[in-house]
Amino acid sequence: MSFSIAWLDLREPADHAARDLNLLQRSVEWLRQANHATVVDLGSGTGSTLRAFGEAAKTFQWRLIDIDKTLLNEANRRHSDLSITIHPINLTEIEQLPLKNAALVSASALFDLASRQFCDRLIKRLQTHNIGLYAALNYDGVTGWWPNHPADELILKSFNRDQLRDKGFGPALGPDAAYYLADRLHMSGFDVSIKPSPWHLGSAEQQLTEELVRGIASAVVGDPSLDAKTVEDWLNFRLDNAKDGSCIVGHLDLLALPR
Repeated sequence: MSFSIAWLDLREPADHAARDLNLLQRSVEWLRQANHATVVDLGSGTGSTLRAFGEAAKTFQWRLIDIDKTLLNEANRRHSDLSITIHPINLTEIEQLPLKNAALVSASALFDLASRQFCDRLIKRLQTHNIGLYAALNYDGVTGWWPNHPADELILKSFNRDQLRDKGFGPALGPDAAYYLADRLHMSGFDVSIKPSPWHLGSAEQQLTEELVRGIASAVVGDPSLDAKTVEDWLNFRLDNAKDGSCIVGHLDLLALPR
Protein backbone atom coordinates (compact mmCIF):
# COMPACT_ATOMS: atom_id res chain seq x y z
CA MET A 1 0.00 0.00 0.00
CA SER A 2 1.00 3.62 -0.49
CA PHE A 3 -0.38 6.87 0.88
CA SER A 4 -0.38 10.47 -0.30
CA ILE A 5 2.01 13.05 1.14
CA ALA A 6 -1.01 15.17 2.10
CA TRP A 7 -2.54 12.37 4.19
CA LEU A 8 0.77 11.53 5.87
CA ASP A 9 1.38 15.18 6.74
CA LEU A 10 -2.18 15.53 8.06
CA ARG A 11 -1.89 12.62 10.48
CA GLU A 12 1.68 13.26 11.63
CA PRO A 13 0.92 15.71 14.50
CA ALA A 14 -1.63 13.27 15.96
CA ASP A 15 0.85 10.42 15.55
CA HIS A 16 3.63 12.31 17.30
CA ALA A 17 1.35 13.37 20.15
CA ALA A 18 0.15 9.77 20.60
CA ARG A 19 3.52 7.98 20.74
CA ASP A 20 4.54 6.53 24.08
CA LEU A 21 7.54 8.65 25.05
CA ASN A 22 9.05 6.01 27.34
CA LEU A 23 9.33 3.42 24.55
CA LEU A 24 10.66 6.07 22.18
CA GLN A 25 13.35 7.08 24.68
CA ARG A 26 14.28 3.45 25.31
CA SER A 27 14.71 3.03 21.55
CA VAL A 28 17.09 5.99 21.54
CA GLU A 29 19.06 4.54 24.46
CA TRP A 30 19.32 1.15 22.74
CA LEU A 31 20.76 2.82 19.65
CA ARG A 32 23.22 4.91 21.65
CA GLN A 33 24.76 1.81 23.20
CA ALA A 34 24.87 -0.14 19.94
CA ASN A 35 28.06 -0.71 17.97
CA HIS A 36 26.26 0.39 14.80
CA ALA A 37 23.63 3.05 15.53
CA THR A 38 21.67 2.28 12.38
CA VAL A 39 17.88 2.25 12.05
CA VAL A 40 16.05 0.45 9.24
CA ASP A 41 12.68 2.16 8.98
CA LEU A 42 9.97 0.13 7.22
CA GLY A 43 7.21 1.90 5.32
CA SER A 44 9.04 5.17 5.87
CA GLY A 45 6.80 7.44 3.82
CA THR A 46 8.23 10.95 4.11
CA GLY A 47 10.18 10.13 7.29
CA SER A 48 7.67 10.59 10.11
CA THR A 49 9.33 8.01 12.36
CA LEU A 50 12.68 9.69 11.86
CA ARG A 51 11.14 13.05 12.85
CA ALA A 52 9.59 11.49 15.95
CA PHE A 53 13.14 10.81 17.22
CA GLY A 54 13.73 14.58 17.29
CA GLU A 55 17.29 15.80 17.79
CA ALA A 56 18.47 12.27 18.53
CA ALA A 57 17.80 11.30 14.90
CA LYS A 58 20.84 13.33 13.86
CA THR A 59 23.18 10.96 15.70
CA PHE A 60 21.98 7.80 13.93
CA GLN A 61 22.19 6.40 10.43
CA TRP A 62 18.86 5.75 8.70
CA ARG A 63 17.90 3.33 5.96
CA LEU A 64 14.45 4.34 4.77
CA ILE A 65 12.41 1.57 3.12
CA ASP A 66 9.26 2.14 1.08
CA ILE A 67 7.81 0.92 -2.19
CA ASP A 68 6.87 4.49 -3.13
CA LYS A 69 9.85 6.36 -4.61
CA THR A 70 7.98 9.67 -4.49
CA LEU A 71 7.64 9.43 -0.71
CA LEU A 72 11.26 8.39 -0.28
CA ASN A 73 12.48 11.25 -2.41
CA GLU A 74 10.42 13.65 -0.31
CA ALA A 75 11.94 12.18 2.86
CA ASN A 76 15.41 12.63 1.40
CA ARG A 77 14.60 16.23 0.43
CA ARG A 78 13.32 17.09 3.90
CA HIS A 79 16.30 15.52 5.66
CA SER A 80 19.24 16.06 3.34
CA ASP A 81 21.30 17.11 6.36
CA LEU A 82 21.00 13.68 8.00
CA SER A 83 22.71 10.36 7.34
CA ILE A 84 20.04 8.75 5.16
CA THR A 85 19.95 6.16 2.42
CA ILE A 86 16.69 5.42 0.64
CA HIS A 87 15.67 1.98 -0.55
CA PRO A 88 12.64 1.54 -2.83
CA ILE A 89 11.83 -2.03 -1.84
CA ASN A 90 8.57 -3.96 -1.62
CA LEU A 91 8.37 -4.81 2.08
CA THR A 92 7.14 -8.31 1.31
CA GLU A 93 10.63 -9.03 -0.07
CA ILE A 94 11.93 -9.48 3.45
CA GLU A 95 15.18 -11.14 2.39
CA GLN A 96 16.01 -7.98 0.42
CA LEU A 97 15.72 -5.66 3.43
CA PRO A 98 19.16 -4.14 4.20
CA LEU A 99 19.48 -5.26 7.82
CA LYS A 100 23.24 -5.86 7.96
CA ASN A 101 24.83 -4.04 10.93
CA ALA A 102 21.50 -2.46 11.93
CA ALA A 103 20.62 -2.13 15.62
CA LEU A 104 16.92 -1.34 15.28
CA VAL A 105 14.07 -1.85 12.83
CA SER A 106 11.32 0.75 13.19
CA ALA A 107 7.87 1.09 11.67
CA SER A 108 4.84 3.28 12.28
CA ALA A 109 1.21 2.38 11.55
CA LEU A 110 2.38 -0.64 9.57
CA PHE A 111 1.86 -3.95 11.31
CA ASP A 112 -1.94 -3.77 11.51
CA LEU A 113 -1.77 -3.91 7.71
CA ALA A 114 0.58 -6.89 7.74
CA SER A 115 -0.06 -10.63 7.88
CA ARG A 116 1.08 -13.30 10.33
CA GLN A 117 3.40 -14.71 7.68
CA PHE A 118 5.03 -11.31 7.12
CA CYS A 119 5.60 -10.83 10.85
CA ASP A 120 6.99 -14.35 11.31
CA ARG A 121 9.46 -13.93 8.46
CA LEU A 122 10.59 -10.52 9.72
CA ILE A 123 11.03 -11.77 13.29
CA LYS A 124 13.22 -14.60 12.02
CA ARG A 125 15.54 -12.06 10.39
CA LEU A 126 15.55 -9.85 13.50
CA GLN A 127 16.48 -12.87 15.58
CA THR A 128 19.26 -13.89 13.17
CA HIS A 129 20.83 -10.40 13.19
CA ASN A 130 20.14 -9.59 16.87
CA ILE A 131 18.11 -6.49 15.95
CA GLY A 132 15.49 -4.71 18.07
CA LEU A 133 12.05 -3.68 16.84
CA TYR A 134 10.26 -0.41 17.57
CA ALA A 135 6.73 -0.69 16.13
CA ALA A 136 4.54 2.31 16.89
CA LEU A 137 0.90 3.21 16.29
CA ASN A 138 -0.59 -0.20 15.64
CA TYR A 139 -4.39 0.15 15.48
CA ASP A 140 -6.02 -1.85 18.29
CA GLY A 141 -9.66 -1.91 17.17
CA VAL A 142 -10.97 0.56 19.77
CA THR A 143 -12.59 3.83 18.71
CA GLY A 144 -14.72 6.14 20.83
CA TRP A 145 -16.79 9.09 19.62
CA TRP A 146 -18.48 12.05 21.28
CA PRO A 147 -21.28 12.78 20.72
CA ASN A 148 -22.54 9.24 20.25
CA HIS A 149 -24.44 7.99 17.22
CA PRO A 150 -26.69 4.89 17.27
CA ALA A 151 -24.63 3.22 14.52
CA ASP A 152 -21.22 3.74 16.13
CA GLU A 153 -20.85 0.14 17.30
CA LEU A 154 -22.09 -1.37 14.04
CA ILE A 155 -19.76 0.83 12.01
CA LEU A 156 -16.79 -0.03 14.23
CA LYS A 157 -17.42 -3.79 14.00
CA SER A 158 -17.66 -3.54 10.23
CA PHE A 159 -14.53 -1.41 10.00
CA ASN A 160 -12.56 -3.85 12.16
CA ARG A 161 -13.62 -6.71 9.89
CA ASP A 162 -12.42 -4.68 6.92
CA GLN A 163 -9.05 -4.25 8.63
CA LEU A 164 -8.49 -7.99 8.21
CA ARG A 165 -8.52 -7.80 4.42
CA ASP A 166 -5.35 -8.36 2.43
CA LYS A 167 -3.54 -5.00 2.30
CA GLY A 168 -0.71 -6.32 0.15
CA PHE A 169 0.96 -8.57 2.73
CA GLY A 170 -1.63 -11.36 2.88
CA PRO A 171 -4.66 -11.42 5.26
CA ALA A 172 -4.03 -8.55 7.67
CA LEU A 173 -3.67 -8.88 11.42
CA GLY A 174 -5.67 -5.69 11.94
CA PRO A 175 -6.37 -4.95 15.62
CA ASP A 176 -4.51 -8.11 16.73
CA ALA A 177 -1.18 -6.97 15.31
CA ALA A 178 0.59 -5.69 18.42
CA TYR A 179 -0.33 -8.67 20.56
CA TYR A 180 0.58 -11.15 17.83
CA LEU A 181 3.97 -9.47 17.44
CA ALA A 182 4.50 -9.43 21.20
CA ASP A 183 3.75 -13.13 21.55
CA ARG A 184 6.00 -14.19 18.67
CA LEU A 185 8.84 -11.89 19.68
CA HIS A 186 8.74 -13.10 23.27
CA MET A 187 8.94 -16.71 22.10
CA SER A 188 11.89 -15.74 19.88
CA GLY A 189 13.99 -14.42 22.75
CA PHE A 190 13.09 -10.73 22.92
CA ASP A 191 12.12 -8.60 25.90
CA VAL A 192 8.85 -7.00 24.83
CA SER A 193 7.01 -3.93 26.11
CA ILE A 194 3.63 -2.62 24.91
CA LYS A 195 2.15 0.77 25.74
CA PRO A 196 -1.05 2.51 24.59
CA SER A 197 -0.66 5.34 22.08
CA PRO A 198 -4.18 6.53 21.23
CA TRP A 199 -5.07 9.42 18.98
CA HIS A 200 -7.00 12.14 20.83
CA LEU A 201 -8.80 14.17 18.19
CA GLY A 202 -10.68 17.38 18.96
CA SER A 203 -11.45 20.67 17.29
CA ALA A 204 -7.79 21.28 16.42
CA GLU A 205 -7.80 18.04 14.43
CA GLN A 206 -11.04 18.71 12.56
CA GLN A 207 -9.59 18.07 9.11
CA LEU A 208 -8.00 14.79 10.23
CA THR A 209 -11.28 13.69 11.81
CA GLU A 210 -13.16 14.47 8.61
CA GLU A 211 -10.74 12.43 6.52
CA LEU A 212 -10.87 9.62 9.06
CA VAL A 213 -14.66 9.33 8.99
CA ARG A 214 -14.71 9.49 5.20
CA GLY A 215 -12.19 6.67 5.11
CA ILE A 216 -14.18 4.57 7.58
CA ALA A 217 -17.41 5.12 5.65
CA SER A 218 -15.70 4.17 2.40
CA ALA A 219 -14.37 0.97 3.98
CA VAL A 220 -17.73 -0.20 5.34
CA VAL A 221 -20.22 0.97 2.72
CA GLY A 222 -20.16 -2.37 0.88
CA ASP A 223 -20.71 -4.46 4.01
CA PRO A 224 -23.93 -6.49 3.51
CA SER A 225 -24.65 -6.25 7.24
CA LEU A 226 -25.05 -2.47 6.90
CA ASP A 227 -27.51 -0.62 4.71
CA ALA A 228 -26.23 2.34 2.74
CA LYS A 229 -28.61 4.76 4.49
CA THR A 230 -27.15 3.88 7.89
CA VAL A 231 -23.63 4.54 6.65
CA GLU A 232 -24.69 7.81 5.00
CA ASP A 233 -26.45 9.02 8.14
CA TRP A 234 -23.44 8.13 10.29
CA LEU A 235 -21.03 9.87 7.92
CA ASN A 236 -23.10 13.06 7.77
CA PHE A 237 -23.49 13.10 11.56
CA ARG A 238 -19.76 12.64 12.11
CA LEU A 239 -18.87 15.37 9.59
CA ASP A 240 -21.37 17.74 11.22
CA ASN A 241 -19.72 17.13 14.60
CA ALA A 242 -16.09 17.06 13.49
CA LYS A 243 -15.46 20.61 14.73
CA ASP A 244 -17.07 20.45 18.16
CA GLY A 245 -16.95 16.70 18.86
CA SER A 246 -14.07 14.45 19.81
CA CYS A 247 -12.66 11.06 18.99
CA ILE A 248 -10.22 8.57 20.49
CA VAL A 249 -8.64 5.99 18.20
CA GLY A 250 -6.72 3.28 20.00
CA HIS A 251 -3.18 2.35 19.04
CA LEU A 252 -0.41 0.36 20.69
CA ASP A 253 3.34 0.96 20.61
CA LEU A 254 5.71 -1.98 20.95
CA LEU A 255 9.41 -2.22 21.70
CA ALA A 256 11.19 -5.58 21.48
CA LEU A 257 14.88 -5.83 22.33
CA PRO A 258 17.10 -8.94 22.13
CA ARG A 259 17.79 -10.47 25.52
